[in-house]
Amino acid sequence: MPNSLNRGRLAILVGGGPAPGINGVISAATIEGINQGFRVVGVRDGYKYLAQGDAEHTVRLTINGVKGIHLLGGSVLGTSRTNPTKSEESMRNVLSALEELGVTALVSIGGDDTAFSASQVHKAAAGAIRVAHVPKTIDNDLPLPGSTPTFGFETARHHGVYLLRNLAEDARTTSRWYIIISMGRTAGHLALGIGKAAAATLIVIPEQFRGRPVTIDEVCDLIIGSVLKRRAEGTKYGIVVLAEGLIEAMGEKALLDAMGAKPERYGNVRRDEHGHLRLGEIEFGRLMKDLLTERLEKLGIKITLLDKDLGYELRCADPIPFDAEYTRDLGYAAVKFLLSAEAGKFGAVVSFSDGKMVPLPFAKMLNPETGRMQVRKVNVDGEAYECACHYMIRLEASDFENPEQVKKLASIVSMTPEQFRARFGCLAGLK
Repeated sequence: MPNSLNRGRLAILVGGGPAPGINGVISAATIEGINQGFRVVGVRDGYKYLAQGDAEHTVRLTINGVKGIHLLGGSVLGTSRTNPTKSEESMRNVLSALEELGVTALVSIGGDDTAFSASQVHKAAAGAIRVAHVPKTIDNDLPLPGSTPTFGFETARHHGVYLLRNLAEDARTTSRWYIIISMGRTAGHLALGIGKAAAATLIVIPEQFRGRPVTIDEVCDLIIGSVLKRRAEGTKYGIVVLAEGLIEAMGEKALLDAMGAKPERYGNVRRDEHGHLRLGEIEFGRLMKDLLTERLEKLGIKITLLDKDLGYELRCADPIPFDAEYTRDLGYAAVKFLLSAEAGKFGAVVSFSDGKMVPLPFAKMLNPETGRMQVRKVNVDGEAYECACHYMIRLEASDFENPEQVKKLASIVSMTPEQFRARFGCLAGLK
């Protein structure tokens, strides 16, 4: 039952890209907020209007209005990538609008950029607004305790696996190769999670290069090696999953060089308000397909390659039961944290470990060197990644240690074993 106390106004906003389960957090936070004595307001489209000092684009949230939305995809409050930390004026406008609304507590829902924005709102408010951030991203790249996922990841992986299995059957039926580009700007969790569960032929993520610069030539050679090894086994189809974060790992200059004289064929290379490349506007799959087709033809291999981006189909899917339950926990816990004594001392990212709420102070979540949110990368030294590698089809050291295997592989591209070793031997050291 609603509490008779008047605790002030609780605002809820969503930033960044969509993820399954957003409405579950909105629903749970609204219900618990009202039950604890808050008046709850939903802010439309993240910081888009607040950063202009506009307090009009809001909606009163009620229990009757949100009690049935927790199993729906998308966001009833919309979202945006507006960066309120881009200028002092924008931040002043945000604080002014929140003050006009009478906001004393804020539940922020979003990924790393929105988490950073929430931390700066808390800092600038100097104690006037309590802030709880609920980590949302299908990329699973926020450093939560242990292997705790960000909400939305499991639903995205679930639906991604079914899409990939359908494409794998199409590849088998038609003897084609698919190049799948999976979302995941800073980490390869989604590409690996989908590819491993769906038994993709090859998965390439930025982390496997261990922090060094990645070249397009290396990625092309990894894929070509997989194609050749499959042919040596008598198979002429396959599925390759590439994390879109490879674009950032390659760098803007290398990308533009690879695009050649007609970069417009591969989309727009530009950055968003947070300084990130707008990966969704870059036709990375098409670029890789064209480069691979050309290089394979030079080796005497003619195959049909098709490219497909995987991500937008996943972001607004209805949450699976895992995320439906998880987001209810997170929304409830966000309000519980805001009412705690701790919230009067620090703002936090709300997480769970072993069924218990774990508020992670913003100060501990920020990279001390960059001032930005820290990123959780795929652990390429663990057995989970090791297992994934053991079930991929790719050229490995053992292939080059077997003279008969080298001879078979070399014959596919009309090379001598020595020529094949010289051309592809470098792949033996890539994990």
